[in-house]
Amino acid sequence: GIILLFAVMATAFMGYVLPWGQMSFWGATVITNLLSAIPYIGTSLVEWIWGGFSVDKATLTRFFAFHFILPFIVSALAAVHLLFLHETGSNNPSGIPSDSDKIPFHPYYTIKDILGA
Repeated sequence: GIILLFAVMATAFMGYVLPWGQMSFWGATVITNLLSAIPYIGTSLVEWIWGGFSVDKATLTRFFAFHFILPFIVSALAAVHLLFLHETGSNNPSGIPSDSDKIPFHPYYTIKDILGA
């Protein structure tokens, strides 16, 4: 779930940079520079994301590619997340076994998940 959250946030951030105005430029500069705080790989990671040593045209091209690819990755991660969720079930924080009346996953929850209800 957390990985999905970060992937969706990354997709939104990449889209925010695409208009390439002053706000977008400085947003890209500040947020990507935050990654340089990661020990050992931070500066190399930032240079790889930028496509050079500063935010430039190469950065915009990379962000456009990331913005296009990430929704497909998010969709695949969501499908895997749903598969794992329905395979193992939800978390039971109280620890009390609940063997109450249950209904089968398919077709009830399959249709509900498809419709997004």
